[in-house]
Amino acid sequence: MDTLEKLAEVLEARKHAEPDSSYVAKLYAKGLDAILKKIGEEATETVMAAKDGVAEKIVYETADLWFHTLVLLAQQGLGPQDVLAELERRFGLSGLEEKASRKG
Repeated sequence: MDTLEKLAEVLEARKHAEPDSSYVAKLYAKGLDAILKKIGEEATETVMAAKDGVAEKIVYETADLWFHTLVLLAQQGLGPQDVLAELERRFGLSGLEEKASRKG
């Protein structure tokens, strides 16, 4: 089992945990807006790390961003496999072709 699958299982289990038992359970209890706020914060921190150009900071902040995005997916009944399937669908398409296909 890969890291994303293991993490997705943990995040799914946290949905049923008491809010005071874990950070993720507390985020779920606060609801969608709290999760979205964290994603926004982490996205900003990722951008700032990239601007600093320090590889370790970029990796750290990207991990935080991915983590909170996985929390969102789980909260919405989705998982990393859904995103990976979409990326696989796009594989081999040019970015311009993929973007044009959305306009229909």
